[in-house]
This record gives sequence, C-alpha cells and structure tokens, in this order.
Amino acid sequence: MAKRPQIRAVLAKNVRRLGLAKGLSQDALAADAGLFQKQISGIENGRANPELDTLGKIAAALGVHPSELLDE
Repeated sequence: MAKRPQIRAVLAKNVRRLGLAKGLSQDALAADAGLFQKQISGIENGRANPELDTLGKIAAALGVHPSELLDE
C-alpha cells in the first residue's frame, strides 16, 4: 500500500502554489479571505488545522473550489 502524504502537507502545498499563481502574498491572501496573515502562514507551513469555513474562505479568495485545496 502506497504511503499517502499528510493532508496538512497537501493543503500547505496547494495554498502556497495557488497563491503564488495568483501573485498573492500571504498578507494579500489573508486580506482577501478575511483572515489573519498568521493563519495563512500556519496553513502554508503545515502547522495549522483550519476549520472548514476557513478553507471555504481561502478557496473563495483564490477563486477555486474548496476541493482543489485538498487535491493531491
């Protein structure tokens, strides 16, 4: 059985990748999502365990469906 990456690592990679693709800094993404920069940093570093509502806000700010944040 293949080892799957930790879900926080997948989320971190996708938030970072999608944010960079849109040219958004952590500050800008946080502002667009109505969050604090520290929350975005924690997610991008795989330390945070965000609530579903937070994932929805981030996805909306990035212009993607929330499932894209968790897609391997």
